[in-house]
Amino acid sequence: MSADDPPGLYVESTIIMTTVRVVAPFVLTFALFIMFHGADTPGGGFQGGVIAGSVVMMLAFAFGIDSTRQWLDIRIVAALASGGVLLFAGIGLGAMALGGNFLEYHLYEPYVHHASKYGIELVELGIGGIVASVAIGLFFLLAAGFGHVTDTEGER
Repeated sequence: MSADDPPGLYVESTIIMTTVRVVAPFVLTFALFIMFHGADTPGGGFQGGVIAGSVVMMLAFAFGIDSTRQWLDIRIVAALASGGVLLFAGIGLGAMALGGNFLEYHLYEPYVHHASKYGIELVELGIGGIVASVAIGLFFLLAAGFGHVTDTEGER
């Protein structure tokens, strides 16, 4: 790379890297707070999931997209999405198995004290996992660009 070449997409900045290292745990904690308190206060799984997904985006901007993609294996993102769907469906279908409607939390009361509160919080956590994984996946797809798309018109 010569001096005349334009700079690449990623430029290391000690200030940004240090700031993200300090701020990221607090932002992730805030995301979990928003997810868990979605039933009682404004917020919920969607909002908390977007904030949790933004933590990965902050890491990618600070440390580079490729290194973040290597650090956060795609299997973890897929497991987060699958786990969220399974948690949501499991709680809803469990209520149906007990003879009620989908997500009828009070049917769990004989088994779990404050079942409605915990059921709502678990559903919000599942939704947060789904939203965070979708946001992360879309970010990595958009960051990859469209250079890998070939011209299929010439092949016909």
